[in-house]
Amino acid sequence: MKALTLKKIKDELEYRSSKDLVELCLQLAKFKKENKELLTYLLFEAHNEEMYVESVKEYMDTLFEKMNTKSFFYIRKTVRKILKITKKYIRYSKKKETETQLLLHFCDQLKKIRPSISKSPRLQNMYDRQIVMITKAIQTLHEDLQYEYQLELDDLLNG
Repeated sequence: MKALTLKKIKDELEYRSSKDLVELCLQLAKFKKENKELLTYLLFEAHNEEMYVESVKEYMDTLFEKMNTKSFFYIRKTVRKILKITKKYIRYSKKKETETQLLLHFCDQLKKIRPSISKSPRLQNMYDRQIVMITKAIQTLHEDLQYEYQLELDDLLNG
């Protein structure tokens, strides 16, 4: 079965009743965990972005705390998992401010890992790529926010 374009799906959804739409949303939520997470964000967390960002940061902190730091192999594996989860939560929000905050927090936590990530070229490259992503995201924000986040980024890079 080939998936139709978003335009065709949108056109078809416009003809459906609200009851049908609720049923379709529930079916999507049952089908895949990510769909349920996205619906949860859209229905309950999108109106309060600050609380959403804080809850994601707390979740990231718990993942970093549980990390096995016995070897760089385990550190890399866990860091990749945390980054994948972080990117997923950024995709839900679609806001550059949220992306900037979460990636700054990710990089900050990454720098705190002992043994230092500077001893692992792969982890250092991962960190550097996220710094580039943060810089790009900052450039798309309002001037005042650019200044604030640039200060945070400079603190991260110098600290």
